[in-house]
Amino acid sequence: MRAVTFTAAGLGLAALLAGGVPATAQPPDPAGGALAAYRNQHLTWGACSPGQKELRAAGARCADVTVPLDYAEPEGRTLTIAVSRIEAEAPAGERRGVLLSNPGGPGGLGLASTLALRPALKDVARAYDLIGFDPRFLGESTPLTCDPAREPAEPGPTTTPRRDFEESLAAAREDARRCHARGDNARLLPHASSRNVARDMDVIRAALGERRLSYYGVSYGADLGAAYTQMFPDRVDRFVVDSVTDPAATQYEQFQRSGGPAEAALDEWAAWTARRDSPYHLGRTAAAVRRQVESLLARAERRPLRVDGLRLNAPLLRMILKQPLVQAENDPTAAAVVRDLVAAAHGGTAEPGPELARMIELLKSPELADGMLGGMIFMCGDGGWPAGGWPGAPETYWRNSLRSRATEPVFGPFVNGVTAPCPYFPAPREPAVTIGNDVPVLLLQAKRDHTRYRDALAMHRALRGSRMVTVDLRGHGVYGREAEGLDPVPCADRAVNAYLGGGDLPREDVTCPTA
Repeated sequence: MRAVTFTAAGLGLAALLAGGVPATAQPPDPAGGALAAYRNQHLTWGACSPGQKELRAAGARCADVTVPLDYAEPEGRTLTIAVSRIEAEAPAGERRGVLLSNPGGPGGLGLASTLALRPALKDVARAYDLIGFDPRFLGESTPLTCDPAREPAEPGPTTTPRRDFEESLAAAREDARRCHARGDNARLLPHASSRNVARDMDVIRAALGERRLSYYGVSYGADLGAAYTQMFPDRVDRFVVDSVTDPAATQYEQFQRSGGPAEAALDEWAAWTARRDSPYHLGRTAAAVRRQVESLLARAERRPLRVDGLRLNAPLLRMILKQPLVQAENDPTAAAVVRDLVAAAHGGTAEPGPELARMIELLKSPELADGMLGGMIFMCGDGGWPAGGWPGAPETYWRNSLRSRATEPVFGPFVNGVTAPCPYFPAPREPAVTIGNDVPVLLLQAKRDHTRYRDALAMHRALRGSRMVTVDLRGHGVYGREAEGLDPVPCADRAVNAYLGGGDLPREDVTCPTA
C-alpha cells in the first residue's frame, strides 16, 4: 500500500485559493529604454503545437515572445513566452485591439484560456484579437522543472496531529530541496513573480504592436491584472478583474483568511445535505452532518483512513473536503465523497464511488506534484520575507493551527499550517506590487467566495477608479460561469460585455440578483 502524506503545494493548492499580491515598497520599473529590442521584436506566427488541438481547431496561431529573465539586466539571459492569437473577425475599422487573459492559479496555463472566454464574450469577441499565454516557467514557455518527487515513506497505522504536522514540514523541505537542486533553478526561481509576469505581459502588448492592452483575469489572474494597472497605468485599456484578494495581505495571510468562509460553506453544504438524507445518510440536520465530518477528521487524526490503496491522514482529508465546497454546484460531489469516507472510516476499507475515485486517481498520479509546481513557485515568489510572506519559524504554524481549532475546527488546521514550501525558499529579488491607483477597472466578486468579500472590498478601495459588480453566491469566478458548467450570472455577463464592447464602466457599483 502506497502512503500519501500532505503538502498543499503538491496536492491542489492552486485549485483551493488564489494567491494574492501582497503590498510592500515598490521600486520603479527597471531598465527603461534598454528593453526596446524586446518591445520591438518581430513575432513569427505559425500553427500551434500538436498538443493544442482545440486552439488549432479554432484557427488560432501561436508564437514565442522573447523576454529577459531579469528585467534589471535585459542584456542577460532570456526566456520565451508562448502566446496564442485568435484574430478579430470584425472589419479593420471595427477592431478594438487585443484582449489578453489569464485563468488564475497561480500557475494556470493560459495559452488556450481564450477558448473558454469566447462563449461568454458573444459578439464582443469579434472586435478583439484574443490573446492567451503561458506565464514564464510554465507550459510551453521556457520551463522550470524540479527533480522528481520521492516516494513518501510508509507511515504507521496510527498518527497524531503533531506527527501529521511534522510530516508536512518534512514534505515542504523536500519540495524546496528538489526544486533548488535541479540545474540552475536557484538562479531562475527568484524571477518567478507576479511583477515579472506583468512585465512579460507588457512586452507581449508591445510586440503585438498595440499601444494599450485590454484584459480579463480571474482568481490569481485578477490580482495579476491589478498589478499590471499599477505598473503600467498608461497602457491599460479595458481591464476586468474577477474574484480578487486583499492587496495588502501576504500569501500566507490570504490562505489563513479562507478558513472562515470555508467553515461557512461547510455549514451551507451541511444544511443542503441534511435535506437529502435518503441518498447520503449523513444526518437529518445540519448539525448532525457537520458532526459526521468532525468525527471523521478526529478519527483520521488517530488512524489514517485506508481508501483504494491509499492511506489518507487528516490534513489531506481537509484538503479533499475544502476543494468541492468552493462552488455551491459541487454540493452533491461533496456529499458523495463524505459518504464514502465515512464508510471507509467505519469499515476500514471501501470501494469509493465515482466522485471520490476521481480524487483518489488524481492523488495517485505521479505527475501531480510536478503539475502543481507553477502555483508553488509563484506563491513563494511574490515578495515578503520569508518567500511570499510565509513565516520562517515552524512553531508559528503549529501555534496558529492549534488556535484556529476553536472557531474553525474543520479547516483551520489546514489553512494555518505549512501548505507550501515557501518557508524554505529564498527571498524574492524584489518586493511585491503595492496597489493604489485611479485606473478604470471593472471588478467582479461573489459575496460567499473563499477569497473573502471584505478583502475584495479592500482591492476595490485600492483601485480607486474601479466599479464593482457583486453577486450573493458561493463560488469563485463570476463571469462566464455557464462555460464551466456552473449557474450563470447574466447581470454580470452583461456588465462585462457592455464594458469590453462599449468602454463605459457602470456609473455606480452593481449588485446582481441570483437566479
